[in-house]
Amino acid sequence: MANHSIKGKTALIAGGAKNLGGLIARDLAKQGAKAVVIHYNSAGSKIDADKTFAAIEAAGAKAVAFQGDLTRAGAVEKLFADTIAAVGRPDIAINTVGKVLKKPMVEISEAEYDEMTAVNSKSAFFFLKEAGKHLNDNGKVCTLVTSLLGAFTPFYAAYEGTKAPVEHFTRAAAKEFGSRGISVTAVGPGPMDTPSSIRRRVTMPWLTTGRQRRCRSFPGQA
Repeated sequence: MANHSIKGKTALIAGGAKNLGGLIARDLAKQGAKAVVIHYNSAGSKIDADKTFAAIEAAGAKAVAFQGDLTRAGAVEKLFADTIAAVGRPDIAINTVGKVLKKPMVEISEAEYDEMTAVNSKSAFFFLKEAGKHLNDNGKVCTLVTSLLGAFTPFYAAYEGTKAPVEHFTRAAAKEFGSRGISVTAVGPGPMDTPSSIRRRVTMPWLTTGRQRRCRSFPGQA
């Protein structure tokens, strides 16, 4: 039977410095994880990374933080290599990296589309690839997508469209990694209050509760 306990496990969280990633990192430490590695994208997130780092250590887990631009495959490879060098192979790998763009489709530029693809699709693909290579047997890998994938709503075409491939990546990974007992899932949270969303005053009137969640677990996983 698969062991679903967090105690004694090593976790890697992409985008783990702040917002939902930071909360997950703190919670895993509180639940008894042995080590929690957090990734942050840029120097602008360093202060948040330091706060999360301190909270992880205060909860009794070993904390490690790495910076990197995960829109480059080489940076994803380095993140896993650095993690293994610091704390060993991870048991849990969670990718919370993502970028939201709320804009009419007719106003979206090629540069904006390319950036959304790199952040939301490309980074997720290579994170799953490296997780499949380096995760311990019977491990867990999860990617955050969005509940908007189940919505019929305007202005999020680039966001929804570049998160949608992750569900297909997840299906393939679940089949390919399942023989090693690795669970592969994609979870789609509803809207969350973050500093950037509060500044934009984002509203999603199609949601009735503000707590919608979408989850995909695919055959072939443990």
